[in-house]
Amino acid sequence: MPQMIKNDKLPAEQSIYAARAAALAARKYGENPKACVVTFGCQQNVSDSERMKGMLVRSGYTLTENMSEAHFILFNTCAVREHAEDRVYGNIGTTKALKNANPEIIVAVCGCMAQRQSVADKIKRSYPYVDMVFGTQVQHRLPEFIYRRLSGGGRIFELSLDNGEIPEDVPIKRDGTFKGWLPVMYGCDNFCTYCIVPYVRGRERSREPERIIAEASDMIASGFKDITLLGQNVNSYGKGEPHGVDFAELLKRINALDGDFRIRFMTSHPKDCTKRLIDTIRDCEKVSSHLHLPFQSGSDRILKRMNRRYTRESYLELISYAKENIPDLSLTSDIIVGFPGETYEDFCETLSLVKEVEFSSLFTFIYSPREGTPAAAMEDPVSREEKGRWFSELLRVQEDIAKRNIVKHIGKTYRVLCDGFSQSEGFMTGHNSGTTEIEFEGSAEMLGKFVNVTVKKYDGALYGTVTE
Repeated sequence: MPQMIKNDKLPAEQSIYAARAAALAARKYGENPKACVVTFGCQQNVSDSERMKGMLVRSGYTLTENMSEAHFILFNTCAVREHAEDRVYGNIGTTKALKNANPEIIVAVCGCMAQRQSVADKIKRSYPYVDMVFGTQVQHRLPEFIYRRLSGGGRIFELSLDNGEIPEDVPIKRDGTFKGWLPVMYGCDNFCTYCIVPYVRGRERSREPERIIAEASDMIASGFKDITLLGQNVNSYGKGEPHGVDFAELLKRINALDGDFRIRFMTSHPKDCTKRLIDTIRDCEKVSSHLHLPFQSGSDRILKRMNRRYTRESYLELISYAKENIPDLSLTSDIIVGFPGETYEDFCETLSLVKEVEFSSLFTFIYSPREGTPAAAMEDPVSREEKGRWFSELLRVQEDIAKRNIVKHIGKTYRVLCDGFSQSEGFMTGHNSGTTEIEFEGSAEMLGKFVNVTVKKYDGALYGTVTE
């Protein structure tokens, strides 16, 4: 079952609101009011939802995944791509019937999409059954918002983006028991021309290293074996902070904690990725041999239009150094196809980079304009259909690379974390220190444990056997 970490405090004011909200919820709904949290988007949103679930529990609610039985429904939203926003609106629409059947239900929308004023205005106008909309930097005030609504207050729209201190001492109801998320920083200062994140997440703010170490220690003590450090750009961790701890040093300090666990991180920006960080990955035995380093385009002309502030050459130099220094390195990346002004010749430069690096896997997207970003105002003459053809060509190239890469694992033995089990078929799935998934015979009792697995064959998936 999901676990609460040892820290279940709340800032004093929110703690008072939580207690009052719990009393009102019990009076209104009975002894067991229920809350459902629906999360869209990235791992950072998942982590934010875990914190809001903790606050909901402190505010008297029991968590449920069944929206139809919930008294409080919260949508934590994503604004990175248009498709994600369309899905959110569709899901919000399904709550109208629930609200008509029970007007006492509270419907809330928060997160990156909700941070946009145009979205908040649309919800206020077109979705009158939504009770509250709040942005990314006021999520710690959820108990207050619940109390205000339960006590008869009007609809709540709170989009403050003050880039202030990061709220700490927030209770966390984690979704997993041995794989978990640990945010180290929030916001972004890069302002890539296609990206909405700085406008909805605010500027970069790093948590104090002592806070991060304490949370990591709690997770390890609670049995977590795979801890992923999160940030819009983790490589920028600590910039401008008086404590003087950068991301490489933070990795070293977490690596030094007692316990048998693995450290992962995302997402990295190539302009801030250093050889020192790569050396740290190599030297820290608990840090995963995986580097997710989005390059987005292989064309220097397009990289400049994207405001990425690195070049194809500097990116390839970093990749070459990482390959030379990190054994069994798993390399993954992000690519945007069809950025405004991109030509087929630019796209071919992306293809050639993919062929040269031979990534383990790629996250690929056709460009999606985001209102309010510079790229949204750029001339974009290439049709969606043409971009789709480029996209299919990229997928074919990467598929061939992946097939060549996967068979290289045959005969090798890896330390694998058992993270999935099929009761009906009796096999376990697990991941090595990189991103490679292996299937092998096992039992449910092995979940959350490390075992050594020797890869025997590839038949649509890698299959291995547990060895001593």
